[in-house]
Amino acid sequence: MSKSIFYHAGCPVCISAEQDLVHLIGNENVEIVHLGEDQSQIETAEKAGVQSVPALLTPNGNVLHINFGAAIADVKA
Repeated sequence: MSKSIFYHAGCPVCISAEQDLVHLIGNENVEIVHLGEDQSQIETAEKAGVQSVPALLTPNGNVLHINFGAAIADVKA
């Protein structure tokens, strides 16, 4: 994985974090995954260690949970 992956669910906390991350690390360095719109990616996020959104999966596999917006279980519902 060469890019970070930012997982979110579209809530205001998530959108704000997305804008800040894109500004900080650049759009070309992060893939944005909206789990509310693409629920097929939830299992992939969970396997990577994402427990809540917004979260950033770094290229070396670390998951950075950013300012709690919603638990993954809530996104599944």
